[in-house]
Amino acid sequence: MYQPLADELRPTELEEVYGQQHILGPGGLLRRIIESGTVPNLIFYGPSGVGKTTVANIIARRTKRKLCRLNATTASSADIREIVSQLDTFLAPNGILLYLDEIQYFTKKQQQTLLEHIESGSITLIASTTENPYFYIYNAILSRSTVFEFKPIGPEEAERAVRRAMAYLEQKSGLQIQEEPGAVAHIAQGCGGDLRKAINAVELLFTAGKAQGTVIPLTLEDAQAVSQKSSMRYDREGDQHFDVLSALMKSLRGSDPDAALHYLARLLEAGDLAGACRRILCSASEDIGMAYPQAASTVKACVDSALQLGLPEGRLPLAQACILLATAPKSNSVVMAIDAAVRDVRAGITGALPRELQNVHADGTGFEREQGYRYPHDYPGHWVRQQYLPDELVGKTYYHYGDNKTEQAARKYWEAIQGGSD
Repeated sequence: MYQPLADELRPTELEEVYGQQHILGPGGLLRRIIESGTVPNLIFYGPSGVGKTTVANIIARRTKRKLCRLNATTASSADIREIVSQLDTFLAPNGILLYLDEIQYFTKKQQQTLLEHIESGSITLIASTTENPYFYIYNAILSRSTVFEFKPIGPEEAERAVRRAMAYLEQKSGLQIQEEPGAVAHIAQGCGGDLRKAINAVELLFTAGKAQGTVIPLTLEDAQAVSQKSSMRYDREGDQHFDVLSALMKSLRGSDPDAALHYLARLLEAGDLAGACRRILCSASEDIGMAYPQAASTVKACVDSALQLGLPEGRLPLAQACILLATAPKSNSVVMAIDAAVRDVRAGITGALPRELQNVHADGTGFEREQGYRYPHDYPGHWVRQQYLPDELVGKTYYHYGDNKTEQAARKYWEAIQGGSD
């Protein structure tokens, strides 16, 4: 039966695991836990192909417990009951080590069925997830588990794994792989930190290669073809979706046009034109705001153009918008002002509208006084002093001028106007 090369080469010892030095290197916490022989409930969080399943297998071999595997995408409550039925029998005299892949797909009720056995220690749970466990895993499971984050494999480690796979195929087949300069590095870089993708690419290229005697060529062109877009880790409903959008907006806020263009490119390559447009529009008011008010209209024009053009041409006005926002002066006075006002409204600090601001239809219908509204355009500077906030909020200040040139000029203008009026 066919066995993928990535499974054939799966490490059996911690020393063979690529990457994850922050938890598995000498002195790493997870390494020390595994070597102690007493393994608690663990949750492995990280992207695909970074060693979560491999480490779980290594732990199972060391614990002398029966290893049961479930994938939450296909497993049912009946599968859980089947595992529980083996407890305290000759099938699992020392308890069960349950490796539950993609635990985020289990419902709360399914996760709860494991709780009693995790609590008693008859089942040791090692769960893996590609999504943030604090959002997707039942709190009672989290409180009884230790979470470890697995990170994408770096290009250097990935290249080591690629060369190991090539050496294995050469030994197994008796053929020699003749690599074109840059081909291996491209596979290692193009896998996006996913070793499974990298090793699968090696296997595919080897299988599809045309042997010339005892030599199989590995060309850069083929490597580029097989790894096309494979470095993109993007899921429109998962963590990566929000991480890339967040990185784009924070780069705009941080005045880094190069980083902003990088994250914009990742979004556009994934086809997420709408997500990019939404964040760019928001940044114009949230992070630039009154420091450069014209940015909002310019960015709106760029976004409208991008949506009308579609991809790939739409990338141009969006890139223009990103460069504009990243290099523009910054002010968060708009978001601070509206958030402060919303907090008061939500706290019930509202009060009745001043009589001067009410609709004139009420004048002369039994109210104690007429509206008394002063029309600002009838006064010098188009401004007159009168009460606009409810009585309970008189004197409240939500908007504070930013320290940029534009807002300070506006401040001076209004101080001059208001200082000379009644």
